[in-house]
Order: sequence, then C-alpha cells, then structure tokens
Amino acid sequence: MNISDYVQYDGLGLAELVRKREASAVEILDAALAAIAAFNPALNAVIETFKPPINGNAKPDAPFLGVPFLLKDVGTSVNGVRHESGSRLGAGLVSDHDSALARRIHAAGLQIVGRATSPEMAFNITTENRLHGPTRNPWNVAHAAGGSSGGAAAAVAAGMVPIAEANDGGGSIRIPAACCGLVGLKPSRGRISSAPDAGEYLNGLSCTHVVSRSLRDSAAMLDATAGAEPGDPYLLAQPRRPYQEEMARDPKRLRIAIATRPWNEAAISPECAQAATAAANLCAELGHQVEEARPELGVSWDAFVEANARIWCANIAPWVESLSAATGRPISPNFLEATTLACHAYGRALSASDLLAALAVGNTVSRAVGAFFARFDVLITPTLPQPPHRLGIYNADEAGLSALDWTHKLFAGTPFTPLCNVTGAPAISLPLAMSADNLPIGVQFIADVGREDTLFQLAGQIERAAPWAHRRPTFPFRLS
Repeated sequence: MNISDYVQYDGLGLAELVRKREASAVEILDAALAAIAAFNPALNAVIETFKPPINGNAKPDAPFLGVPFLLKDVGTSVNGVRHESGSRLGAGLVSDHDSALARRIHAAGLQIVGRATSPEMAFNITTENRLHGPTRNPWNVAHAAGGSSGGAAAAVAAGMVPIAEANDGGGSIRIPAACCGLVGLKPSRGRISSAPDAGEYLNGLSCTHVVSRSLRDSAAMLDATAGAEPGDPYLLAQPRRPYQEEMARDPKRLRIAIATRPWNEAAISPECAQAATAAANLCAELGHQVEEARPELGVSWDAFVEANARIWCANIAPWVESLSAATGRPISPNFLEATTLACHAYGRALSASDLLAALAVGNTVSRAVGAFFARFDVLITPTLPQPPHRLGIYNADEAGLSALDWTHKLFAGTPFTPLCNVTGAPAISLPLAMSADNLPIGVQFIADVGREDTLFQLAGQIERAAPWAHRRPTFPFRLS
C-alpha cells in the first residue's frame, strides 16, 4: 500500500481492508510510517514513532483492526510509553501501566504507532512548547493547528493516521478539530472512564476522545471506548443503540438554538458567524425548528474565567510537583514555561475555600444551562471566533503574565467552547466551512448531558446533506 492509497481511507475503511485481506496490518503500518516520515518534517506533529507498534490482543472482529493510531503526549497511560506532559520538566518519563482506556484502545484493534505533540500541561489553545517547538497546520504551515490536541489534529488532517487521541479541558478536542478541518467530539462527563488514575480530571472539566476525518470513526471509537469502570464517580445511562447506528438515523424534529454572540461579548469574524448561521439555516431546511437564543451563564464572564483559572491551576500545581519529584528536576524557568510557573504559583496559593467557590460557580452555570436545554435540544455556535490564527500569538513562555492574565487571554481566543467543560455536556465541532484564505472553519453543536445520540443523529444528517470529506489539505503544505 502506497501513501496516496493509504490517505484515502478513514479508520473503518482501513479495518475493512484488513478483514477482507485486501491489505495486511503490516502493510498499513508501513504506509502510516511512510506518511509520517513524509509529512511530519513540515508539521512537527509526531514526536515519536513505534516499530513494531504497540498492539493489544484484539479479536478479528475488532472495529479498528490494524488501524494506525497516535497517543497524545498529555493523555492515556500506556505501559512503557513516554508521557512527558509537553514539558522539559517531564521529559523522559515513562508510564508504568495501562489505563482502562488504553485497554479499550487495544481491544478496538488499533496499532499505536507514535505520540503526538501537546502544549505544556495542555494549557494552551495552540500547540507550541519549548520541549518540541510549534506544531503547524497542514492547511497553511504559518498557522496554528490549535490546542491542546494540535499534534493529533495536524497528523490526522495531513493523513498520517486516520484517527488520534485527543482530550478536552476547555475545548482541546474541538479547537484543533476546527483549525484542521476535522470532526471533534467532546463526550459527556463520565462517558469515558479515567480509571484507574483519576475519578475525573481537572475536577470534571476534562475528558478524552479522538479527532477524526470521518463522523463514523468518531462514533465507532465512542462505541469502543465508552463505559464506566468500577469505582467511577459517574454512571451515565447507556446509549439505546450504538452511536454508529445513531448517525445513520435522521433525528426527530429538533428544537435548535443558534448563537453567534460570544459570552464575553467580543466581536467575532463574519466568516465564523456566517458558518454557524449557514449550519442553522441548513437545519431549518432539514425540518428542524430553529431560533436565535443562547443560555445565560448565571455569572459574569470574568467570574466564569476566574473559576476556570482556579480549577486549572489547583490541578497544575500538584501536577508540576509530581513531575519534579519523578524527574528530580527543579521547578524553575530552566524546565518550565513562564505561564506554567505563574499557574503553579497561583495554584499553590489557592485555599480549599477558593476551589470550592470555583466549583460553586460551575454549579451556577450548569443549572442555568440545564434550564436552557429543557427548552432546546441543540445549541449551534461557531467553534472559534476567528479562523486559525498564526503561530506565535499564544506564547506560553511570555514573561510578565499572571495565571489570571493567561487564562483570560486563552478564553478570549475561544469563548464558545469552555461552557461544555463546566457543565459536562457533549459538544461536537464539524468542518462545515472554509475561510476566504482556504482555512477550515468549524461549527459547534452542543446537546444536553448524556445526549451524544442526538449529536450523532444530527451530525449524520448534516454530513449527508453537506458532505465535507472532499476537503483535504494537499502536500506539499501551503505557506503564506
């Protein structure tokens, strides 16, 4: 299998070749490694490759049998694989166990062929760090691939692998999906287990899934990896049918709200607003009830951002200290970026009361948004307020920024995505538009907690009406 053939398939398509014996897992692996060798020098998305790959004992009917897959550097624990948190402080650290999610990835039949880049501690909306440098967008290498799962998104969009691990504590699945023209679903809180390492990450803000080129790969991966483990703090209702089946079913007539005005009231790009509006108009043409509306936060934007900053920094502080203890390296500018040091200091200074007050803000927001979803089934927004920005704008090593300054800067750049992390609701970014400069624009669809089925039904209906698979970046990647 050559590269040009390999990049035409999504994950399920490659697995079907293996099952039909039209290609072997070894041939597909070789094609993936060849694609990484060809494309990665221009993008800096993959920091390590594995040959032989890391495989589990998958059954012949595994949904992704023989399909190449990338782990994110801030993500799932896989025994024997480096897990460096995108940081010089954590460089060289190796996981000593498989998480529950790793076991499910193995059972799904995936070949883990490497690791993708992440910003330091995953706290950035671009993937640029001092350890590995910037990750570039395959649509235009002068622009960012988004963050924090930018390495995964750049690799998938370029065709190195069809799917890759991503996680999302403020938009880190949906932001890079929007930047790179991919499907990016953030599942409901508790849909995918964090066992055994945590009950929940970032006090419930963060969850893990994938970025993919096709909707069906996203649905099939959720089918393969969802479900609680013993001791989990959440137990969501099981889906009525597989998500792959849901995306093939037209939804009932949905009550859909459209909002293009962000909660920080900042101006947004007309192209991004128009993409969301066009998606809402398409939904109306498909028979859904659509009106302009948005949930109120129940608190001010500044209070919302500060609560998120407290939760993030209260988690970053012990995370940094655990890396320091594991490596013997000091917590200093020699090993950490300036904003990480600021977040560590702020997190250490927070009291238990400060953290509880932040969680109380989250409860206020969740109650307000919950009331909104008693009236509506889906909320449509732009995923981002602007098309993909140029590299260098969100410099985590910028001196003089406090933790609150940095958090406000990040949230100003992505005002539509953090709401779902606070409420725990599922949201999906779909690649529905392109800018005048030929950069992808994502549209976000949000549903109530536990209603991934609604999102997959609607997304499947939209994909059939306005397919996006034909839009792909081409190599050599553009620079302008």
